[in-house]
Amino acid sequence: MQFQPDIAPVNGSLFLSALVALLPLITIFLTLGVLRWKAHWAGLSAVAVAAIVAIFVFKMPVGLTAMTALQGAAFGIFPITWIVLCAIWMYELTVESGHFEDLRATFHMVSDDPRILAILIAFCFGGLMEALAGFGAPVAITGVMLMSIGYPPLRAALTVLLANTAPVAFGAIATPIITAGTLTGIPYQEIGATIGHQTPLLAWFVPILLVLIVDGKRGVKEVWPAALVIGLAFAIAQWISATYLSVELTDVVAALAGLAAGVILLRFWKPKGTAEAAERLTAMKRTEAEEGFHSTNEDTEVKEVHKVNGGQVFMALVPYLLVILIFSVAKLVTPVKAWLNGTDVKIHWPGLWDGDTALVLTGSGAPNTSTIYSFTWLSGPGTLLLITGILVGIIYKMSPSVMANVFGRQVYKLRWTFLTIASVLALAYVMNFSGQTITIGTWIAGAGAAFAFLSPILG
Repeated sequence: MQFQPDIAPVNGSLFLSALVALLPLITIFLTLGVLRWKAHWAGLSAVAVAAIVAIFVFKMPVGLTAMTALQGAAFGIFPITWIVLCAIWMYELTVESGHFEDLRATFHMVSDDPRILAILIAFCFGGLMEALAGFGAPVAITGVMLMSIGYPPLRAALTVLLANTAPVAFGAIATPIITAGTLTGIPYQEIGATIGHQTPLLAWFVPILLVLIVDGKRGVKEVWPAALVIGLAFAIAQWISATYLSVELTDVVAALAGLAAGVILLRFWKPKGTAEAAERLTAMKRTEAEEGFHSTNEDTEVKEVHKVNGGQVFMALVPYLLVILIFSVAKLVTPVKAWLNGTDVKIHWPGLWDGDTALVLTGSGAPNTSTIYSFTWLSGPGTLLLITGILVGIIYKMSPSVMANVFGRQVYKLRWTFLTIASVLALAYVMNFSGQTITIGTWIAGAGAAFAFLSPILG
């Protein structure tokens, strides 16, 4: 029997139905924010509440609810956690090989000011990683990189999350924009150009906000020239690329433009208060440690920066040069892209299809195509990062056993993260397929013009 969600199942009242549909979200906010549960337990509890609401209020059959949750969890594991795992594994290979210290030294050759490095690492390098990998990998990698140069964990997390707002629309080779084009039928190039006229206005000011978070108003007064120049270069390049060049490469062009602008500026201008800013970061680190925020990886502890030669700089940058090369070939060389996409496996998720008939419909009565699971085992960003990591290990002359050992350690370290992501995606799928999300969205849409401000909450 097919299931079509009803947007107002509670006595025909959209308001009451939306209040009930909000229960899973309220659950996750309470368990995380008030009760301070661990994220995976909070996620699992929210999935349970969403399933109860789906079955008893929205009348979704038990079997469909269970299989929907399983599909969401599977999507959370692959491709999302697969991407994060392979990205962090590649980074850990540089740590294991000793080349990460050379990477730190390379950054210090550009500037020893922690505020400038925050812009270059979190904003520029993070933007490049967002362009090529996306799905949380840039935040994970640049966060650890900031901690390695002395940033306290909480401050590093805040910095990289804010930095990731500028490039995220064009992340993972513009995946969100291409997806929007597929869903709406509008050419994604038009969507990308429109977004490319909006996001640069915000991107210009992100570096200033980064400095404000890192070092307050004093920091802004001391390094505002670099923040504005790098932000402006990023914004202009983002606008030009999205409008005239390539939507897929927008963030690559913007990140490299911002990085180049910063490097050129620093040849003629030096920030004030570098030593004092470093001391304030050290004090922040002590404060966070006293409040219970500790780094879980001793490799992130600050070590004295050594001098590096050209060969060491190149070897330190090899992983990221390979990322650019491999993703560029995979996404931009048409025959390679077509061959990789041809390996994708489309799976009609078990229990959600009866032959060629979708058992879950949308609110309008059309088959819900989201019940088709795409297993992008070779073309996906995670596998491309895995291939990159293997090449990095070979170039660094690491044995297969060492590479496998590093991989295994990361799987163990991230096990609860995997469960958290799987549970959150299971929650999203149950809420989406049962109609809870559309009910909340329809209710919020009644706010009129205020919907523009409320929609991020729903998102």
